Amino acid sequence: MIDGSGRSGEWARVRFARRVGSYGLLWDSDRILVVQDGADGEFPGVWRLPGGAVAHAEHPERAVVRTVGEQAGLTVTVGQLRMVTADVTDRADGVATHTDRLTFDLTGRDGPTRDGRDGPVDQVRWLTVDELTRLTLTPFTSEVLGLPVTPLPPGTHRPQEHVPPPHPDRRLRFGAYGLVTDPAGRILLTQIADGYPGAGLWHLPGGGTDHGEQPTTGLLRELVEEGGQVGRVVELLGVDNLHNPAALGPEGRPLDWHGVRVIYRVLVDVPTAAVVTESAGGSTARAGWFSRAQAADLPLSDIAASAIGQSGR
Repeated sequence: MIDGSGRSGEWARVRFARRVGSYGLLWDSDRILVVQDGADGEFPGVWRLPGGAVAHAEHPERAVVRTVGEQAGLTVTVGQLRMVTADVTDRADGVATHTDRLTFDLTGRDGPTRDGRDGPVDQVRWLTVDELTRLTLTPFTSEVLGLPVTPLPPGTHRPQEHVPPPHPDRRLRFGAYGLVTDPAGRILLTQIADGYPGAGLWHLPGGGTDHGEQPTTGLLRELVEEGGQVGRVVELLGVDNLHNPAALGPEGRPLDWHGVRVIYRVLVDVPTAAVVTESAGGSTARAGWFSRAQAADLPLSDIAASAIGQSGR
């Protein structure tokens, strides 16, 4: 999705794009599966974890299974969501591309890997961590593996082939949400305001991240705006995928809506009275602390009901 930034000066001439990528960490004994992008890849000549762009309406878990199969010829099973990070790269044509990258632990069936054919990937290899330290890696790959992160030289990143042109009736939204608790075990929930999808339901604190914003930074910002709380992220819980092909847009026109929502566990060490601090007219009507039993009796959004139910198991 490309839109204007609303900023003045030099920023007024910059267009902004958002995309979501899904990648996998697959081990074979002490070796890791990595791929090298070819001339048509996102990072030509650079090594990275296998995976790629999430298609419209596609669940990130399905995307990593699909792209690993395309790039390495392997059938994989998705495990835990290991890391979510974001980066922004500038293109020569004046578009700043923000990519939210999700990395999953994978397990794979026995079978040979193959190098890419007529696609963006040139080479597929199983390499040890020591061998990887001698190669040029994408920053997100280094971060996932716990290796020193080295920025790539200017011009290395080529996202233009991987960002689809804007579609007038489609929207992509990436958001970060929190299962927020205090030391007493209470859960912080926010009620969706009138005029917004799900009005009246009690929801997890959080929302869409800004361009250039890391998911955890956006979540903690939303926690202050929607609940008046200062928290700390303690665990990455998973990802939720929302596709509504007939959502109503701001002008009352149907939009094919795709939302990717990552969920974290957040602890508020010193809770205060829950209060909405964002500007009037926002998406949050009120906020409150609830025991688990009290929360079970509330009308909950789907993501809140799922997160609370899974946490109680």
